Amino acid sequence: MFEQFSRGYYLGRLYVEPSSDEVATMCRRQHERVNEQLYSDGTGVDRLDLPLVMKLGSAHFAVHGEEGLPADTLAVPESLLDETTVRNPPTLSEVFLAKADRAEQLLELVEEQPLGDEAVYQ
Repeated sequence: MFEQFSRGYYLGRLYVEPSSDEVATMCRRQHERVNEQLYSDGTGVDRLDLPLVMKLGSAHFAVHGEEGLPADTLAVPESLLDETTVRNPPTLSEVFLAKADRAEQLLELVEEQPLGDEAVYQ
């Protein structure tokens, strides 16, 4: 689903579609698998429900897992989708997934706002 891209990101291709929700979401099963494979440090019990940090265009945002979404689909709030280069959704698009250390750096830029439901970073 995602492959090595750079020191800070993995690259994947997902079907990006608009969502009326306020947060970006993807298939819960895939979310947990990606969380475990790419964000787990292997030193103990890891939470698999933590949001992933993705980048679409120039916007970074938190992605949560949700039941009922098809595999390989990223549902993005319409307000955020309007700011990207994605046209005529749903469409297969390149999506960047921040590696754990890069995600942590992004969080430090927004200290007062934890990576939660409303997290959107430019």
